[in-house]
Amino acid sequence: MLYIFKSKVTGDVIMLQPNGERLLEIIGKRTAKEPSVKGILLVEQMPQALEALTAAIAQEDAARAVANDQTHAEDAPVSPAEAVGLRQRAAPFMDMIRECLKAKEAILWGV
Repeated sequence: MLYIFKSKVTGDVIMLQPNGERLLEIIGKRTAKEPSVKGILLVEQMPQALEALTAAIAQEDAARAVANDQTHAEDAPVSPAEAVGLRQRAAPFMDMIRECLKAKEAILWGV
């Protein structure tokens, strides 16, 4: 399944299910009990969504730095599967939120 985030002011942002679900969990639009196949991110909710994503990215970056330090200390190879992180995956969605916030337009998915 794909998540397709749509707005009137930007192009669509398309994500694979695990990545889309993770972003929706971070911004509080999805829980394990309540999957979010369809939804809306209102303009009023966008500043908090950006803050939540920024905090999650900072947390992942800090954890990645610790892991990299341990890897280098042990002279172990870095896993290529972890090369793409939340920072890269969330960037298009965060750009979409910023543009929609400026234009005061909602973001929809699953419609």
